[in-house]
Amino acid sequence: QVQLVESGGGLVQAGGSLRLSCAASGRTSSSYAMGWFRQAPGKEREFVAAIRWVGRQRYYADSGKDRFTISRDNAKNIAYLQMNSLKPEDTAVYYCAARNSGTSYYPQDYDYWGQGTQVTVSS
Repeated sequence: QVQLVESGGGLVQAGGSLRLSCAASGRTSSSYAMGWFRQAPGKEREFVAAIRWVGRQRYYADSGKDRFTISRDNAKNIAYLQMNSLKPEDTAVYYCAARNSGTSYYPQDYDYWGQGTQVTVSS
C-alpha cells in the first residue's frame, strides 16, 4: 500500500503562485509514476501533470503548460506541483496519485490517491 498526503492548497489572487506537495509513504518504489489531477465542482477529474519517479520525463496538460512545473524529491518521497500565473479557472480540488508503472493521463490508471487539497483563485 502507498499513502499519499497533499498539502499547500489555499486561496490566492489571480496571477499568484502556489506550490502543492504530495508526500508518499508505505511501499513506495522507484518505478512509481506520480500524477496530479484536479476536479472542479460539476466537472470530471482531469489530468494536470505527471512525472516518473526516476527519470526526467514530465508531462503536462495544455491548460498548465508553461505555468505549472512538476518535480520530485526522491530522498524525501515528495512530489511537487509549482503553479504560477494562476487563473480563476484553475480553482479545483487538486489530487496527487501514484501508479506502479509508467505515467498516464487517465485517472482510472492510477492505483493510489491522496485526499485532495483545495485551490481557490480569486479574480
